Amino acid sequence: MPGTYDRNKSRAITRGISKSYSEALTSYFGKNKPNYEKAKGSHSAYVAALEAHGTDVIILPSINTHPDCCFVEDTSIMIDDKVVIANMGHTTRKGEEEAIKEYLLKDYEIINMPKKCSIDGGDVVFFDDKFLIGVSTRTNVLGANFLGNCVKDAGYEFEFINIPSSTLHLTTVCSSPRPGSIILAEGHLKSNQFDFADEIIRIPNSESYASNVLGYADDRVIIANGFPDTRKILLNYGFSITTVDMAPIMDADGSLTCLSLFIK
Repeated sequence: MPGTYDRNKSRAITRGISKSYSEALTSYFGKNKPNYEKAKGSHSAYVAALEAHGTDVIILPSINTHPDCCFVEDTSIMIDDKVVIANMGHTTRKGEEEAIKEYLLKDYEIINMPKKCSIDGGDVVFFDDKFLIGVSTRTNVLGANFLGNCVKDAGYEFEFINIPSSTLHLTTVCSSPRPGSIILAEGHLKSNQFDFADEIIRIPNSESYASNVLGYADDRVIIANGFPDTRKILLNYGFSITTVDMAPIMDADGSLTCLSLFIK
């Protein structure tokens, strides 16, 4: 379920970097052409950081015909022992979801989305026992409503968050590092969209990328390296910090959460 198991992060699925990574989609954060060898190094450091925090990491083989295949978060959304297989919002990514479905179907009940629905898992944030669902250029209203109904059927609440064109996904500028808390990058989403949160931690717009963090129990977080203001802010909020060089992943508009799908 969201909440407890999401904080524990005991198991995660990841996928290796595609040899065609240089052709990955990029339009938001990328400063350089995505580089396969550099991305492999960042991915290895990322896996090591997860394992150091107690996560059992499953590394699936890369799909060399899919440049963005390492971003497994987008392919599906876990709801207890069920998994919604995403119709991802960009046509070049079609097929990635089938590969993750093949792995998950032996242990989870599979929910397939209707064809007219689109959603990326990057538009979903687990906030305690509530699902925050972004409506964006990759997630349409039909897709958000479909997931909302699945969430409601499982006994959870959900909130829709409208995502401006200034950012790709909800997770790109928002994360929940501990119960009751939301991290927000300034200049994208409004604080009043998160009135349900006990604590809103604001990250300066110049470091928007660093608002995507992985939160573990006991106020431990993994953040992207190279964002000193964010590091200082989170230290002041009492977090224990591990950093990972995400620059080669950032070049393909990927963030920390994009690289993993946490499962029970």
